Amino acid sequence: MNNIEDLKYSVNNILKQMTILYIEDEDNIRLNISKTLLLICKNVLVASDAESALDLYNTNKIDIILSDINLPKMSGLEFTTLIRENNRHIPIILLTAHTNTSFLLEAAKLRLIDYLTKPIDFEVLLDALERAAKDIIQNGTYFIEFQNETTYDVNKKMLQDNETKKELKLTASEIELLEYLIQYSKRVVSAEELKSALWDNPDLSTDSALKNLLTKLRSKIGKESITNISGIGYRLNLR
Repeated sequence: MNNIEDLKYSVNNILKQMTILYIEDEDNIRLNISKTLLLICKNVLVASDAESALDLYNTNKIDIILSDINLPKMSGLEFTTLIRENNRHIPIILLTAHTNTSFLLEAAKLRLIDYLTKPIDFEVLLDALERAAKDIIQNGTYFIEFQNETTYDVNKKMLQDNETKKELKLTASEIELLEYLIQYSKRVVSAEELKSALWDNPDLSTDSALKNLLTKLRSKIGKESITNISGIGYRLNLR
């Protein structure tokens, strides 16, 4: 791949694994946009007000925040200001039904990915989320956690033991397998698909070669992190 293709792959790969915190007080809009977000990312946590959103933010691993500005009690701008006091890097996108110059000036101070006007166009929303993913890549702040207390740094392609803080070396083949499973973690991936993706030479893409590679990867990210569904294929289990 060239650099542009590498970045596009990384953006799409990361978007499929993200958890987005979405805050909107209007029920119909919240339901419709949540369904749209689930076409793009892995998890969507929803809140109807900023206080509930803060509880979700403090108790979950959130990758991106998407918030309406006009919320009850605490506005989206006030919520963003609170988040920015302790986290200057998490990508935040604000939504509003009206373009307001004073809001724009205030929002500009909060290092936003974008400021979108409702009703939201799908392509505009997707573009903003892709820029959020690029921001995560550039800041090196995207990690995937496994059940055996290891963490994979997507940007650095490095696996670390959370307890010892030591790197667990991955071979090029293990990285390729892991990132393929990450990319398609929403579904079961067949053995034939994996062999086709990992080996150009059909003579090398044997069942035993795949099982051997899976065994080696499981020894590092935990056996329970890759489920073998008999007769169908394999699926990655993330925390």
